[in-house]
Amino acid sequence: MPIISIANQKGGVGKTSTAINLSASIAAAEYRTLLVDIDPQANSSSGLGVERNNPSVYDVLMGLENAENAIQSTYMPFLDILPSTIDLVGAEIELVSVENREHQLTEPLSNLQSKYDFIFIDCPPSLGLLTLNALTASNSVIIPVQCEYFALEGLGQLLNTINLVRKNLNPKLSIEGVLLTMFDQRLKLSNQVRDEVNKYFGAKVFEAVIHRNVRISEAPSHAKPVLLYDSISTGARNYMQLASELIERTQIIKKIDE
Repeated sequence: MPIISIANQKGGVGKTSTAINLSASIAAAEYRTLLVDIDPQANSSSGLGVERNNPSVYDVLMGLENAENAIQSTYMPFLDILPSTIDLVGAEIELVSVENREHQLTEPLSNLQSKYDFIFIDCPPSLGLLTLNALTASNSVIIPVQCEYFALEGLGQLLNTINLVRKNLNPKLSIEGVLLTMFDQRLKLSNQVRDEVNKYFGAKVFEAVIHRNVRISEAPSHAKPVLLYDSISTGARNYMQLASELIERTQIIKKIDE
């Protein structure tokens, strides 16, 4: 079953919102889902109401604990989380001297694949060792792109990193899709960004678009995904559409592999 990183080294693009809300939407469709929070800010963990306690993803990364022992259940029946803690801040430095430092997540997550239908990884807003570990352990990556000025700035760097990971660490890594976030159809700029992204990425762009929606911003302060905070909001509908599209893509790929 797929392991999918959600990555963009640019902050404020809706990466963690996507990690929380896509995971919750997939789980709402009764697929066994695991969200791995590898961002030291731990916003995915707090956004799902998970206490920041040990063991955490830090202990798994450093080989101090089995992933199974660090996983916590959430209040959603099909959604578990491997939480983050502030300890991850030092992990980049600690991993430098570790042998096979980019592969610290690969075995722990591959051992969990039989337990889950989907595993998502919320990456930090950087291209350091934590993100490299996530990409090395993943089958594919979702790239959120906000529909604002400078949206495509830095994307070349991310694509270069993905290509380097594919070449040197993980040949199976692919781009699952590019997700347009914070879209406002009333703004000329949003439509221009959408046109540019479609021109550059073509079929890799998800049909689902995440519109700018205040409910998505409010939900984390209530430690809930937008689906549970306001199920009829635009944000909830957008993420359910994205989940449906991803499930359909995965089933098509599964049939091709068979």
